[in-house]
Amino acid sequence: MAEGTAAVSEWRVGEFDVAGYLRAVGVEPGPPHLDLLERLHRAHVFTFPFSNVEVLLGDHPGVKPATVHAQLVERRRGGYCFEHSQLFAAALETLGFRVRRALGRVRGLDSPRTHMTVLVDVDGARYLCDPGFGFSVTGPISLVEGAERTEGERVFSVGRIDDAGWPLWAFRRGGELEHVLDESTVHPADVEMGHTRTSTDPTSVFLNHLMVMKHTPEGHVTVTESGMTVRALGEPTVRTSLEPSHVVHKVREVGVVLSDREANRLTEIVERMRD
Repeated sequence: MAEGTAAVSEWRVGEFDVAGYLRAVGVEPGPPHLDLLERLHRAHVFTFPFSNVEVLLGDHPGVKPATVHAQLVERRRGGYCFEHSQLFAAALETLGFRVRRALGRVRGLDSPRTHMTVLVDVDGARYLCDPGFGFSVTGPISLVEGAERTEGERVFSVGRIDDAGWPLWAFRRGGELEHVLDESTVHPADVEMGHTRTSTDPTSVFLNHLMVMKHTPEGHVTVTESGMTVRALGEPTVRTSLEPSHVVHKVREVGVVLSDREANRLTEIVERMRD
């Protein structure tokens, strides 16, 4: 299980309907081995989209456990790392995995610690799971120097990086730095602080751009205020410019559930972004 009952209690794992989550992703529970971790990670990123729609609409419900579960599993609104990683970690703990939550910095050491990942100890090794990054691995990658995970033509890697004498892990896609993370203890207050920064700071990318992403059988799909990008393994990347209403249609198509009223509001927001 997690690192002590205090950790489980602090993260309020019992507020997540893990049985409902497993039904949503279509994974049967089983012994806490690497095979189950692999299947659950892949199912998660193929089921729940990465999305900042709630932030743009101005009515984000927050990142408390019960709220996170309702947003991702019941309302199917998608979310970003603070939601995805909390839900994923809670499911793993309930299934008997030993879990450690981690925070990191996106793209470089000068950015705030606003990315959340999940570290899992299983079968005698520690793995990095990254279900809430948008365009990341579809399964766990070993947290050791030089570890690689190849998905088609994409190579993800992990290696050490130094930050003024403090050792961090660098996670790269195709040699390009995606984020850095450390293994220091994370508490729910850290998640609340990160969420407040990313969802309310006027300079936050989440308030200035539409970002909806998901892995699909056809490839990885990204929808922004300007259009859609599809990256299929073995195929050229296809970028399509779209009118605002068609952008919102694709947001829904990727899996973000919106009422007609919300879709109209989001269309207006996309139009303003493009002015």
